[in-house]
Amino acid sequence: MTEIWNYLHSKGFSRLITLLILIVFLYSIGNMIHLLLFTFIFTFLMGRLQKFIYLQLNKYIKVNQKVVISIIYIILVSALGIVLYKYLPVITLQLTELVTQIAHFYMNPPDIPVIHFIIDTLNKLNSPLDIPKQFGNIYNYLTDIGKLGLQIFLSLLLSLFFLLEKDKIARFTAKFKYGKFSDFFINIEHFGSKFINSFGKVIEVQFLIALTNAILSIIFLALMGFPQLIGLGIMIFFLGLIPVAGVIISLIPLSMIAFSIGGITKVLAVFIMIVVIHALESYILNPKFMSAKTNLPTFFTFIVLLFSEHFLGIWGLIIGIPIFIFILDMLEIPENVEKVPKVK
Repeated sequence: MTEIWNYLHSKGFSRLITLLILIVFLYSIGNMIHLLLFTFIFTFLMGRLQKFIYLQLNKYIKVNQKVVISIIYIILVSALGIVLYKYLPVITLQLTELVTQIAHFYMNPPDIPVIHFIIDTLNKLNSPLDIPKQFGNIYNYLTDIGKLGLQIFLSLLLSLFFLLEKDKIARFTAKFKYGKFSDFFINIEHFGSKFINSFGKVIEVQFLIALTNAILSIIFLALMGFPQLIGLGIMIFFLGLIPVAGVIISLIPLSMIAFSIGGITKVLAVFIMIVVIHALESYILNPKFMSAKTNLPTFFTFIVLLFSEHFLGIWGLIIGIPIFIFILDMLEIPENVEKVPKVK
């Protein structure tokens, strides 16, 4: 009885209750979770960029951090405004044509046994590779681009306010640790620190790798004469945010388009391109960007993606691995173990 009483008053039990409350809260806010995720991602990435630029400039001239972040956001918003004004109709048209072209190929495949076998296999899948489901979801997002744009705009605005008042916000939130329910807010601070150090850093790495993959892919596809390069670049970038499986998923629509414009020869060229880029990612980008802790075995990566897609949908494919890394961090799983018993 004494052990139970001690456990109920322990730090571990307190943190467990806090975590359960957070999970219930996040589940209860529904679609607002999109706004929270966008805001966190923008705040983290822009904060890291601000820190990098500030440290570089500070070597030569003294600058104010608020001035740096303001200039970054002015440049970002101006660039987005120019791109949206000039290229939004083109991007929307290319993405719509791209999805329509892939869907048409998928629904009306050429009379080739191999292709029929692949498509029949895809129809039986219920996983992150569930092509009809995922492209249906993507098409829905495209048709509801206004709502998505509003969420992104609000997230950018909130992230700007947060970064401008970061010190003031830190001082204000620190007060909660000295009032009623102080243990709860101390636990929130603990979870927040862990979340930033694990989830945030993995998201940053995924963005860097996805951006590199997209740029290299567009260069190769342009040399091969592919149409709708802007739409393909956006598709490859977002699929590149999905660890490991993103490469496989991107191979399917790219192969369909390649077959439509150049037959088997183009498909083989796409396969070679994917192999080269995947090798670059595996042997150069991942070791350079990822820590040892985030280099999960492929089996675990796919298992995490399967479950996260089931519970979180498309978002789960992007944030599933960072959440899993966050859980490992919460469980204090060591990054490196000197002597790991070998499985016989």
